Amino acid sequence: MKSIIALIISTIFVFLSPASSFPLAGLETGASLSKKPVVKLGNEVLIEKRLDLIKGKKVGLITNPTGVDSRLRSTADLLASLPDVKLAALFGPEHGIRGGVQGRIENSVDKKTGVPVYSLYGKTRRPTKEMLKDIEVLLFDIQDIGSRTYTYISTMEYCMEAAAKYNVKFVVLDRPNPVNGLIVDGPVLDPKFKSFIGIGPIAYMHGMTIGELALYFNKEFNINCDLEVVKMEGWRRDMTWRDTGLIWVPTSPHIPEMDTPWFYPITGIFGETPLVNIGVGYTLPFKLVGAPWMDAEKVSRVLNDKHIPGVYFQPFYFKPYYLHYQNQLCRGFRIIITDEKTIKPVVVGYYIMETLMKMYPNNFNFKLPRVHGRISAFDRSNGTDKIRLMLEKGVPVEEIVASYQPELNEFIKKREKYLLYK
Repeated sequence: MKSIIALIISTIFVFLSPASSFPLAGLETGASLSKKPVVKLGNEVLIEKRLDLIKGKKVGLITNPTGVDSRLRSTADLLASLPDVKLAALFGPEHGIRGGVQGRIENSVDKKTGVPVYSLYGKTRRPTKEMLKDIEVLLFDIQDIGSRTYTYISTMEYCMEAAAKYNVKFVVLDRPNPVNGLIVDGPVLDPKFKSFIGIGPIAYMHGMTIGELALYFNKEFNINCDLEVVKMEGWRRDMTWRDTGLIWVPTSPHIPEMDTPWFYPITGIFGETPLVNIGVGYTLPFKLVGAPWMDAEKVSRVLNDKHIPGVYFQPFYFKPYYLHYQNQLCRGFRIIITDEKTIKPVVVGYYIMETLMKMYPNNFNFKLPRVHGRISAFDRSNGTDKIRLMLEKGVPVEEIVASYQPELNEFIKKREKYLLYK
C-alpha cells in the first residue's frame, strides 16, 4: 500500500515539475532545447544572415512538417512573423504542408498563417503561372532522405523548372543528408525510366544534400533557373543525422525515425511488389522482410552466411496491421546495420532478393500474376529494367553491381563539382 501511495505521489510530482522535465515544452514561446545542435540549418542562416534574399519581397514557400528550425519552429510560421517579408503562398508536396495527408492533396488555406496553400500532389505537381503570379522568390525547405525515389526531390526539380519558366528566383534552404554525404550506391537512372519516383539520371543513393542536388539539377538537367542555395553551417559529409544534434521530424508516415533512411534503400525497391511485407504496415517500416511462407531461422542463416558487409539478419516474426499480408503471421528477418562505414544499402537489397528467389522460387517470383501490375513500379524504382531481368536469369549480385559500376563512377565524378561541404 505504501509503495502504491509513493508511486502516486511521485507521479504527481513529475507532472507538477517545471517545464524543463519536458524538453520540448514551450518551444513556440522561445524556450530552447537543452542541447545545442552542431549544425545550423539553411533556414536559420537565412533568417540570421541572409534576409537580403527575401526582405521586401513576396515569398512562396515549398515546405512540409520537416521545414522547421533546430528549435522545431516552422519556417512558414517564422516567415509569416517577419515584418519586412510577405509570405504570399505555401506549396504542399506529398503528405501536405502540415502533414498527415495520404493520397491526393487539394488547394486550401493554411489555418495558422492564413495564406493560400497550393497542392503539388493533386491535379498538378508543378506550380502554374497563376500560382506564381505574385511570387518574387520561391523558397524550398523540406528534409530529404538521400534516395532517388523519394518524391520531394522530384517536387523540387519540377518547381525549379517552373521558376525558370516564369522568371522567379529559387532559393533552397539546405538540410543534411540524414544517411551521410559519402555513400553513393545503386544504379544510375536510365532516362527511359524517368518518373515522379525517378526524376533523372542520378544514383539511387546520391550522397548529396538537397541544396547540392538543386545545383546538380540546375546545370546537368539544363533547367537554368535563378538559383541560390543557403548553405548550412557545421555540417560535414561524414555526419549521420545523430551527429548533427538536430531532432528528427518524420519526413513521411513510413519514415518515422532518424535511422529509417538507411533501411529505405535496402527494402524500398522490392517493397513496390506484394511479394513480401517490408515492415510497412507494422511498427518497423523498411526494417523487416517477411511473409507467411518463409522460414525465419533458415532464411536468416542463409543471408548471414553470405557475410554481406555491414549488416546482420535476425529471425523475426510479426503480423502487419495493414498492407501486404495484413493480419497474417509473417516469418522473416529484421535487418540490423552493424557497420555504417562498409554497408552498401542498395546492394544489400539485391542480395536479399537474390536469396529469396533461390530459396522460394514459387513465392518470390516476378512472373506471378499478382505482381504483373507492379513490375513497372519496380523497374522505375531501380531506374532500369536490367536489374530485374538479371535477377530473373540468376545473374549473381556481384555481376549485377559490376554491370552498373561505369555509370555510377561517372555520376560520382560528375557530382563532385556540385558538393558544397567537405
